[in-house]
Amino acid sequence: MAVLDFEKKIEEIKEQIDLAKIKGDTHAVDTLQKELDKEIEKTFKNLSPYQKLLLARHPDRPHAIDIINLIMDEKYEIHGDRQFRDDAAIVCFIGMIDNEKCVVIGEEKGRNTKEKIKRNFGMPHPEGYRKALRSAKLAEKFDLPILFLVDTPGAYPGIGAEERGQSEAIARNLFELSRIKTPTISIVIGEGGSGGALAIGVADKFAMLKYSVFSVISPEGCASILWGDNTKAEIATKALKISAQELKKLGLIDDIIEEPIEGAHRNYEKTAENIKTYFLNNIKELKLLDKTSLLQKRFEKYLNYGSFEEK
Repeated sequence: MAVLDFEKKIEEIKEQIDLAKIKGDTHAVDTLQKELDKEIEKTFKNLSPYQKLLLARHPDRPHAIDIINLIMDEKYEIHGDRQFRDDAAIVCFIGMIDNEKCVVIGEEKGRNTKEKIKRNFGMPHPEGYRKALRSAKLAEKFDLPILFLVDTPGAYPGIGAEERGQSEAIARNLFELSRIKTPTISIVIGEGGSGGALAIGVADKFAMLKYSVFSVISPEGCASILWGDNTKAEIATKALKISAQELKKLGLIDDIIEEPIEGAHRNYEKTAENIKTYFLNNIKELKLLDKTSLLQKRFEKYLNYGSFEEK
């Protein structure tokens, strides 16, 4: 498993514990375990926004497919946008989460080199967003709730994507998802980048995993524009306020979903269970609303974003 710089001391203690176990030194194991617990608490209690960004991008962090495989039963994948092709950066499934019939739509980055190329590193083309909307409309037709799993550095900015209407596809999703007549929940599970994330981010409930990030632009892109130097990404991260805790304080997200103290990559099952519980609890509440009330509450939610001062 990849180790981040701020995790190195923790890993060293873990190695010492493993060595003490091999030697059968139970006293050393107990002492080192207490030291490990303190180090973990100290490290993860004081994470900087940039360190949270590194956790959100951790190579072993669970992806949409991992979460879907852990929480869905009897699932069937939906392919294609019926206009151009099937974009593998967006995955759509219809199936069951416990006893709840639903549709799950996620952005998938891919794990190894072959997968990353196939998934375009999680950067959808316009046909990916059109596939997502087609699947959402299918959910609406059969009155099924929708779970969106956001994890992308951003929409693909290539020439082909622009020629096929990238901005129109994103705008269309924002418009259509704002008025879709079925309960929707969107969760950022890793990195939520710009319009690429917003395209499946309009929902009745918008939440983030504890160490995920959501931003209008990547810190590297921000640093390049402001200072002409993408190595100043750490400064940009702090200025952008992209962590779940900062965004919750600003009122831009509804909830923060807990993940294991050392990050979601340490325990896929626990992370998936927390996501499933959040989804089921909130869908239960949203389904109590009639369609008119559901749309009205969603409208008011987005209308109340931001603030202004009269002079």
